[in-house]
Amino acid sequence: MTKPLKIDFVSDVSCPWCAIGLQSLQTALGRLEGQVQADIHFQPFELNPNMGPAGQDITEHLSEKYGSTPEQAQAARENIRARGAALGFEFAMDKRGRIYNTFDAHRLLHWAGEVDPTGAKQMALKKAMLKAYFTDGKDPSKHLTLVSLAFEVGLDSVAAQAVLTTGRYADEVREQEQFYQSQGIHSVPAIIINDQHLISGGQPPEVFEQALRQIAAE
Repeated sequence: MTKPLKIDFVSDVSCPWCAIGLQSLQTALGRLEGQVQADIHFQPFELNPNMGPAGQDITEHLSEKYGSTPEQAQAARENIRARGAALGFEFAMDKRGRIYNTFDAHRLLHWAGEVDPTGAKQMALKKAMLKAYFTDGKDPSKHLTLVSLAFEVGLDSVAAQAVLTTGRYADEVREQEQFYQSQGIHSVPAIIINDQHLISGGQPPEVFEQALRQIAAE
């Protein structure tokens, strides 16, 4: 018997551990095919809600926010690159020179979830956004980039442009962000299963697999 699982994946487009966590989660779900049926929805979280439109140099940003030295930042990037490669996700660190504001990306993801309640289009758009930023070095705050990604995954590009230019879903996204913060979510990825179980961080597939098996067995 296939067990349904509701999964809220709280994350940011500019979060490398969110990309790793998503790859790990999907790997684990692949191993559980036929045993669980996951209903995945992406929920917004901004690592840098006050980031300006020009973005910021990533090394400078890490130094200011975490006190990281250039050497520490480089070691962290290499760790992330290796973790991603092991899961089949390419982090092209030489292309990711800046970090950007992601609020509009979250608005478009919210729209994608409204357009397709199954979550398939939202999943496709989320993965396209992660690849665009981490692999292709694109700016996820640019409307042209976001509309192009929406079109790539089969969403209406005219409607996507309208969402971005009119500011639609701004209130909904802020409300969701505030809700998860009020629930104690202050770092991402945060994966919430059946509104009860929390898995934090970019865990390996084995951790997700074990947790999902236990939850499905309850």
